[in-house]
Amino acid sequence: MRKKSANSSSLVYSTEHGRTCPKCEKPLAQCSCGQKRPNPKDDGIVRVSRETKGRKGSGVTLITGLPLPEPELTGLAKQLKQRCGSGGTVKNGIIEVQGDHREVVLAELIRLGYQAKKAGG
Repeated sequence: MRKKSANSSSLVYSTEHGRTCPKCEKPLAQCSCGQKRPNPKDDGIVRVSRETKGRKGSGVTLITGLPLPEPELTGLAKQLKQRCGSGGTVKNGIIEVQGDHREVVLAELIRLGYQAKKAGG
């Protein structure tokens, strides 16, 4: 069995799975070599805003700037959705709660110890 040399080419794309990890050669979704996406750089302030763009007039409350990894972000989203009594999701590190719940979410985040403020109009 031959060892891979440093300059040998390895699989980077497969038509079956898409992009692959250069270290473990598994699809990126199943990568097990510990590569984590870095959290976006922020100023430590959690921003709570309302958005209707692209939602046919239905508003959602957006919570951005949380310095948490994905599993903890999902847990916090669940807690906030239960507190508001509505649905929602986590997309790209942003928590979306259905409806205009800025005041409730803001109060809950401050109670949990986050430096939070309203953003937008």
